[in-house]
Amino acid sequence: MALLPKSLVHVIESFERLPGVGPKTAQRLAFYLLHVPQEDLERFADSLQNLKKHTVLCSICKNVTENDPCIVCSTPSRDQHLLCVVEQPTDVLSIEKTGKFKGVYHVLHGSIDPLNNIGPDEIYIADLLKRLKRLEGATVEVILATNPNMEGEATAMYITRQISQLNSENGSAIKVTRLAHGLPVGADIEYADEVTLSRALEGRHEF
Repeated sequence: MALLPKSLVHVIESFERLPGVGPKTAQRLAFYLLHVPQEDLERFADSLQNLKKHTVLCSICKNVTENDPCIVCSTPSRDQHLLCVVEQPTDVLSIEKTGKFKGVYHVLHGSIDPLNNIGPDEIYIADLLKRLKRLEGATVEVILATNPNMEGEATAMYITRQISQLNSENGSAIKVTRLAHGLPVGADIEYADEVTLSRALEGRHEF
């Protein structure tokens, strides 16, 4: 690194801070930018500067948006009583691509992860519960679409307990469902692990 210009070293170090980017990848990216035309480089720098300047979190669902409320929350045809809870804004994009979901979302921006000191207060669970309280008296379904890993399951269980308590205290009738887990399309059963097969059996439906 001592042989490299400081400006290049700083760029490499910045790339290394990104998730999933190791030292070698950081170096390749930095040297690639070094050979990019100055005009393209300035456009790239402007895009990075505007990333936070021109985006906000939707005050309703906490998704990343240019305008508050976001396009999903402000669309009258979306079912406001069908609420899909996801971990990240990218999960919203994935579900929207299916074209099958006509409800609204709530983005937690993470999951409960005690090993990394992330508890319920560090993600947007309290905002979800406040949102559900405002829908008191209505028939509401909350779809828990957190990831099928240890952190996602812990988050789903915590939210389920909180909603159950909300139902008991306020006489609400909020229904909680979980995304089905099972075999991916095109997969062979012999290569599936025991947990995946168990979830597939539990989530079976009439054909």
